Amino acid sequence: MSFKIAIIGAGSVGFTKKLFTDILCVPEFKDIEFALTDVSEHNLAMIKAILDRIVEANRLPTRVTATTNRRVALEGARYIISCVRVGGLEAYADDIRIPLKYGIDQCVGDTICAGGILYGQRNIPVILDFCRDIREVADTNAKFLNYANPMAMNTWAAIEYGKVDTVGLCHGVQHGAEQIAEVLGAKSPKELDYVCSGINHQTWFIELRLNGRPIGKDELVAAFEAHPVYSKQEKLRIDVLKRFGVYSTESNGHLSEYLPWYRKRPEEITRWIDMSDWIHGETGGYLRYSTETRNWFETEYPQFLEAASKPIDPAKRSNEHASHILEALETNRVYRGHFNVKNNGVITNLPQDAIIESPGFVDRFGINMAAGITLPEACAATCMASINVQRMSVHAAIAGDIDLLKLAVLHDPLVGAVSTPEEVWQMVDEMVVAQAQWLPQYADAIPAAKERLSKSKVKTREWAGAARRSVRSIEELRAEKAALKQAG
Repeated sequence: MSFKIAIIGAGSVGFTKKLFTDILCVPEFKDIEFALTDVSEHNLAMIKAILDRIVEANRLPTRVTATTNRRVALEGARYIISCVRVGGLEAYADDIRIPLKYGIDQCVGDTICAGGILYGQRNIPVILDFCRDIREVADTNAKFLNYANPMAMNTWAAIEYGKVDTVGLCHGVQHGAEQIAEVLGAKSPKELDYVCSGINHQTWFIELRLNGRPIGKDELVAAFEAHPVYSKQEKLRIDVLKRFGVYSTESNGHLSEYLPWYRKRPEEITRWIDMSDWIHGETGGYLRYSTETRNWFETEYPQFLEAASKPIDPAKRSNEHASHILEALETNRVYRGHFNVKNNGVITNLPQDAIIESPGFVDRFGINMAAGITLPEACAATCMASINVQRMSVHAAIAGDIDLLKLAVLHDPLVGAVSTPEEVWQMVDEMVVAQAQWLPQYADAIPAAKERLSKSKVKTREWAGAARRSVRSIEELRAEKAALKQAG
């Protein structure tokens, strides 16, 4: 087979390498072309050198090109994968820093909450540019695979306004299933069968079977509470499991941001989180992790390049959906996964226009969703709160409507639990002004926002958050890795 895959945001070096090696684990795909594109020539050069080394080491005919000209990369592409982070770590730092001034403590801030909503405002204009280029220069039947957050908002914009065949992809379901299999004592995650449905980062394991045996709430709660690690790291998820009756896919820290109950008071935050790793609830945890990862990669790049000389091992193919979807579409080997698509009746008690994440099957005829799923009422109610915020956020981003943007932020569950309307209005003005270079749709609103900020009397505070850790130096990271290696 010979076709072209374009990867936008290919400068996300580690993730691009993973997708690349996954796809090349499919024997029929050895003769394809990968077209890499990114706004950073530096990152493009690094990832191209790594991928070229993989091709050379494995003696493959695979072609790899790299360009900062997106349209050139997209020309004739059958599949387009997006891994973009618009504004990079600079804008992301504001997504965490500014809401903290108003008492809003986020662990990740890339899906909803104040940071996730502003992230969507930066992404959506760019997503629409991608879609325009896809319609104009890509293959007629091109499929857009979006890995970038905020997943639901990006996918919503691409489908509804970009008019491109789009699916959103995430790995939260797979990771949650691995946890469940482990606590139940399964020898392999493949022993666990499940139906998991909802919206991205709020997906729920509504049916579980281990080797064909149904697993109920009480057994699952007991298994998690008995686990020596997860009982400490996933306290909040276990509490939600007890109250809702089903387990959530999302990590302890991420889930805490989407609910209005666990992060609204600083003294409560430390009760529910765990500081053993960023993902369990640390203030700005993902920002710290991302910063350390970038610094580590830049410093240790020669070692990453050397590691690329190893043969590709199909047994190590990851559970990221992309390669499996492409394999099913091109070879008709059926794949079952969980995909972000427009609802259209798939989940009976969520809105038709919402972007849902639910099971589907892929073959030559495309992605075929399993329809007629009804969520437990509490799960649907929690999803609805986020869907309403997502819808307003998308519409605000499309129109450049700062008043609707403020209403979207006001209706966010955690923001609404912490901040007053006056605080929300000022916070949004401050975030839009700080990120103006990535928000072209708000250009006309920026002067008035600056004027309001100059006259505002809403008090703020400089606050690091309830559970903040400093970014570790390269030397500290090296020492920690060496200690772990010695202990292991």
